[in-house]
Amino acid sequence: MNPHQTIDLTIPVNEMDHVLGADHAPVTLVEYGDFESQTCKQAASAVKQLLEQFAGRVRFAYRHFPLTVHPHALAAAEAAEAAGAQGKFWQMHDLLFEHQPHLDPKHLDGYAEQLRLDMTRFTAEIRDEIYLQRIREQIAGAKLSHVKSEPAFFINGVIHDVSFGLHTLVGGIEAALPR
Repeated sequence: MNPHQTIDLTIPVNEMDHVLGADHAPVTLVEYGDFESQTCKQAASAVKQLLEQFAGRVRFAYRHFPLTVHPHALAAAEAAEAAGAQGKFWQMHDLLFEHQPHLDPKHLDGYAEQLRLDMTRFTAEIRDEIYLQRIREQIAGAKLSHVKSEPAFFINGVIHDVSFGLHTLVGGIEAALPR
C-alpha cells in the first residue's frame, strides 16, 4: 500500500465478519452488498472467480448494505445471518443470489429448509430479529466509510471504484499484492 494513501474502511475485518480465503492472505477484499441488487448478484460471481484466480492471496469479507429501495433485502440479510449462526452463511449467500427474484419470507424459509438448518431456531431468530442490530452496525460502518451505493469494495482498506466494471477489481488486487 502507498504510505500516503489513507484507509477508507473504518471498521477492519474482524471475528464478526463472514470471510472466505486464508487469514494470512496479503490482500483483503471487503464488499458491502445487498442481496436484492442485480449488480451485487453479478459481483458475487466475479468475486468467486477472483478467489479462484488469486487463491491463497486474497481473503474476502461480505458485509450487509441492504438498500431501502429493495423491499426484501433486509429480510434476506437476516436470513443469511441466521444461516451463518448455524455455519451456513456462504451457502445461504449463494442461494439468495441464485434465487434473487424470490426473497419473500416463504422462500427464505424454503432456502433454510433446503440447507437443513434447525428450523425452530431459524424461525425464532428471524421472528425475534436477533441479527438486525449486527446488520444495522454494518450499515453504519458502511456509511462511516462513505459508502453510498452497492456493491462497494475495499481492497486492503481502501475503497475501490467499480463504476467502470467489476473487472477493475483484478487490477486493484494485482496492485495491492506484494512485489
